[in-house]
Amino acid sequence: MKMIKDIKGIVLFMLFTVIGIAGNNEKKPNSADRNQLFDFDWKFTLGDSSENSSINLDDSSWRKLDLPHDWSIEGKTEKNNPSEGDGGFYPMGIGWYRKNFEVPKEWKDQKVSIYFEGVYMNAEVFVNGKSIGMQPYGYTSIEYDLTPYLKFGKQNIIAVKVDNSKQKNSRWYSGSGIYRHVWLKVKNAIHIKNWGVSITTPKVTNEKASVQVKTMLKNETENLQIIDVSTTISIKKVNGSNTISMSTGNGLGVSLKAGEEKEIVQKIEVEKPILWSPETPDLYKAEVQIIKRGEIKDGGLPVDVVTKNFGIRTIEFSAENGFLLNGKKIELNGGCVHHDNGALGVAAYDRAEVRKVELLKAAGFNALRTSHNPPSEVFLDACDRLGVLVIDEAFDGWREKKTNYDYASIFDKWWKHDVESMVLRDRNHPSIIMWSIGNEIIERKEPAAVETAKMLANAVRNIDPTRPVTSAMTTWDNSWEIFDPLMAAHDVAGYNYQLHHARSDHARVPSRIIVQTESYPKDAFSNWNLVQKYNYIIGDFVWTAMDYLGESGIGRYVYPGKPTGEHWEGNLYPWHGAYCGDVDLIGWRKPISHYRSMLYNNNEKLYMAVREPNPENGEIKLTLWAVWPTWESWTWPGLEGKNIEVEVYSKYPKVRLYLNNKVIDEKETCIAQEFKATFVVPYASGELKAVGIENNKEVESVLLKTAQQASKIKLTADRNEITADGQDLSFITIEITDENGNLNPNAANQLTFNVSGPGIIVGVDNANLKDTDLYVSNKRKTWKGKALIIVKSTKETGSITIGANSEGLSAGIVTIESIK
Repeated sequence: MKMIKDIKGIVLFMLFTVIGIAGNNEKKPNSADRNQLFDFDWKFTLGDSSENSSINLDDSSWRKLDLPHDWSIEGKTEKNNPSEGDGGFYPMGIGWYRKNFEVPKEWKDQKVSIYFEGVYMNAEVFVNGKSIGMQPYGYTSIEYDLTPYLKFGKQNIIAVKVDNSKQKNSRWYSGSGIYRHVWLKVKNAIHIKNWGVSITTPKVTNEKASVQVKTMLKNETENLQIIDVSTTISIKKVNGSNTISMSTGNGLGVSLKAGEEKEIVQKIEVEKPILWSPETPDLYKAEVQIIKRGEIKDGGLPVDVVTKNFGIRTIEFSAENGFLLNGKKIELNGGCVHHDNGALGVAAYDRAEVRKVELLKAAGFNALRTSHNPPSEVFLDACDRLGVLVIDEAFDGWREKKTNYDYASIFDKWWKHDVESMVLRDRNHPSIIMWSIGNEIIERKEPAAVETAKMLANAVRNIDPTRPVTSAMTTWDNSWEIFDPLMAAHDVAGYNYQLHHARSDHARVPSRIIVQTESYPKDAFSNWNLVQKYNYIIGDFVWTAMDYLGESGIGRYVYPGKPTGEHWEGNLYPWHGAYCGDVDLIGWRKPISHYRSMLYNNNEKLYMAVREPNPENGEIKLTLWAVWPTWESWTWPGLEGKNIEVEVYSKYPKVRLYLNNKVIDEKETCIAQEFKATFVVPYASGELKAVGIENNKEVESVLLKTAQQASKIKLTADRNEITADGQDLSFITIEITDENGNLNPNAANQLTFNVSGPGIIVGVDNANLKDTDLYVSNKRKTWKGKALIIVKSTKETGSITIGANSEGLSAGIVTIESIK
């Protein structure tokens, strides 16, 4: 049975579902045919010239490179660089990219476009010498139609000017360049628009889910067209191989006038739906096909096809019950993240984006806030696949500037375009549970800010009414209640560092739903405790989940004689990054990460680390975002016999501490003790052991051993096989160990790296945000006994051998395979 009803130009298909097992012999198109990766064989130069867009320019001296690319990370930090501490003291400036490509004659009747996932910033695109568009905001993905400018059957030139010269325009490291993927899209003149498929699940029960697929069609021919639209939904479970398909059928056709756009709405019922959640991140796939009537024979291909992953799940927010996912209360153990990838700068290699999500999921986070901009598409794909909830954020500010050239300078002209682009692009991701329309808005105390918030929130809701809108608000003075009208313009009120107001706010405004969008790392327990006690507080997002470049020194600890104060109070070079993350830039979980995860999760119950003692010439001081420097180390030469504080985090009722098999003490570690115990121990080399006690029995133990003299270099690859696609990465951890394989946490050796086979070094790191050595190099010093080397595949297969050498140490070596 089929029904068609025309409502204000929208054709609504009410379709029963045809359910069957996938695997028939019908020829299916590959959606990748529509999208061609355009990352390879570009040329690049720093500096500016009006001739750089010219067809006849001799660019033979330009550097050859592949995308993604960040030229700032390749440069050297300088104390007086205009990007200052906010930008990590990195060079920015102007750069140009050019690419020569042939357009086949066969494409003449097609629509050819170019899609940039992200260019930072002020990206102007030229095709065969003609300017075709400008995108100021560096985080907005954008598509340009190339068809009118192309020479079919001939060579064509695309050039991109990237202008990041006006500094400062960001409060964190932005990077510079075409730092995300570029795609060439070749579509039929009758096609699905970019971001033209929207999938929602208006009604979900355990027995049945209603899936609504909206498809925006466009006819760019000069004639009336009659088409059919077919959508197939399938799923392959993460933990199984069973695949179930559901296909719609339509027979009456859709008429599209010349130049017309029309939205098709299809409703499909899914029996016994598999619900998406962080524990079971199972994804459905919707394949939408356009079939032109009278021209496609049995076994032929449709004229266009788009495939989208989505999840079936429900979200509910209320002050009474908190945040419910699929009817189950979820407490958000969240972290904020910036978009850089450490040694890679902001280059958004797929593997780097996925690894970041993997690391943060393993660190116990169930939610991430993309502060303060939309992330890469691969990042969101990884959150979908791995099961991490997301607050997707548009920008840092509105009309009042925080830096001279930030988003405020373009807000009035570009806000609608950029907000709508974010929501249209990202709306099908089940991981996204909230949209954020801003952060710590400067004009937040002005009545006009309420109207701006309503304007932004309505723009979001016009596209996606299924998710709540939030933004992050704060003030450190006494006028907190003035924000009541501003918070009322949102669905969820975001508090930055102000969760202590929550109880009095609830008494005043009982309907308010509260999430702490930023918090100090040191307040982990007090924030967790509030989330546990009050349903109207749905979670806490620490600043930050992972270390990042820029906002230099915000989370630093200060040794005697070094400049004190917060990061905005002075030039803190050589600090060029934040150091307030739970996870550092090489992937090591700091002790605060284990503590926070232990509060929210049950998979980790015992952890031990040692507080760094104060030096003899004074005390270590902390910034607001810092925690005491604490290390997984029992190697403290020169401190024999002196007291050292040992911290044990425990979900057991008690912990017992041993030094060299002798009991030092036993302490309670219940909620009254905030699940912590601190032991003062006279240092002696050997073995330190903490034991969890339950029912008067020793249940679990953790060890720290004193390392002997450094003698070996150990290399460990995160994956032993990578893909020979010119883009895949292997992250290789280097550790300096003694003869017995124990990490020497005091080793600071200079390392030299070498690579043989089909791989190249694209980054080196050691997590020390005061080390000004280049990230793009074949050398790096270890810090706390560790370093990291990142190797990228070429397009050739074979064995890649990575070696690390240092004077006086046995060399380290590891081999990985690059495969098709």
